[in-house]
Amino acid sequence: MERETLLKNWLQSLYPDESFKLEFAAADADFRRYFRAVFADGRAVVCMDAPPDKMDTEPYVRVQKLFSMLNVPQVLARDKEQGFMALSDLGKVPYLAALQQDVRPRVHQMLLLEAVDELIVLQRNSRPDMLPEYGRDILRREMDLFPDWFCAKELGKPLNFAQRKLWQQVSEILLPEIERQPKVYVHRDFIVRNIMLTSERPGILDFQDALYGPVSYDLVSLLRDAFIEWEEEFVLDIVVRYWEKARAAGLPVPAAFDEFYRWFEWTGVQRHLKVAGIFARLWHRDGKDKYRPEIPRFLNYLRRTSRRYPELAPLYRLLLELVGDEELQTGYTF
Repeated sequence: MERETLLKNWLQSLYPDESFKLEFAAADADFRRYFRAVFADGRAVVCMDAPPDKMDTEPYVRVQKLFSMLNVPQVLARDKEQGFMALSDLGKVPYLAALQQDVRPRVHQMLLLEAVDELIVLQRNSRPDMLPEYGRDILRREMDLFPDWFCAKELGKPLNFAQRKLWQQVSEILLPEIERQPKVYVHRDFIVRNIMLTSERPGILDFQDALYGPVSYDLVSLLRDAFIEWEEEFVLDIVVRYWEKARAAGLPVPAAFDEFYRWFEWTGVQRHLKVAGIFARLWHRDGKDKYRPEIPRFLNYLRRTSRRYPELAPLYRLLLELVGDEELQTGYTF
């Protein structure tokens, strides 16, 4: 409540002669919260509350400028010391809500292909040395969230010596393959909760953690989501269409689709391991249980992919020992 009062006072200083109503809009998995200030004439401004002792707004501002070719919120005002920002409003309808409200496959395809077009725009405008590199150290650190938080904390099964050997094999097989992919700007959380349905082109949110990394990463984020799931054939169709668009745009994707699909799936393994670990950590460290019920979806993704590739047999064996081979039930499925 103290932060909300400070935010109201700050907004009042920005708009001294206008009355507004402040309403909660959203909260991130970290410490950021968002409010919407609605003015008497119907205008709205989205306000970011990022406590300065826990968050730094500088990355958001830096990446916002770098991603200006997309429909991203404009920074209207900023108080770095208090951790507040006033942003242009991209509306109230995230892709996730739109996809859940209209379950027709054709509508899902249309919306996802619009998101793919935005991804192509972002990747075409990529330049080296503008963002930190999404290299092996970060990829490995993210993967290690799985044994550290999902296995040890969520399951209560710290890896034993033999399982540690399997985990090491997984890392040695997977990471070099991902690292070899050509690099582009990577949003890192290009999911349907972070894409807004607007009257024009899709709006893109939550980009402050962007890096320069594997070309397939953001497509995985879009199509292997935590809160909505599609049939394999539907996902394959969207991946093919992305690949065709990427080739036409001159992006560094392979000439053979099967090679690109392997990139997509193997990059997905790294992301799924990371997300399962993050969701477990959010509960066991931070007491946030919102994401915990979606962990089984990522375990299903991992089992399906590791079954398909003989090279990933160590991961499949590890998953069998930890969680078995039956598909686990989770939330909303299309």
